[in-house]
Amino acid sequence: HLSGKLSSKAERAYSAMMNADMDAVEAENQVELEEKTRLINQVLELQHTLEDLSARVDAVKEENLKLKSENQVLGQYIENLMSASSVFQTTDTKSKRK
Repeated sequence: HLSGKLSSKAERAYSAMMNADMDAVEAENQVELEEKTRLINQVLELQHTLEDLSARVDAVKEENLKLKSENQVLGQYIENLMSASSVFQTTDTKSKRK
């Protein structure tokens, strides 16, 4: 009768240990799952940030090209005005005196 009590106590202790081990493994798995989820969300956020930055770079490049083109037009316009104006004409004083 005593050995039956010991074996049932041993079984309960073993079962409790196994349950504790399983709970610990489950808790560890839960922590790993939460960490993976956090990392995935962080990667997705970084991807969206990269997409936004890439779109901004493209927009800035486009604006830069537009401004370069406008500057060329304005430069040509100013050059034409200067060549048409007598104020900016080069004068050769020696040839005019003769």
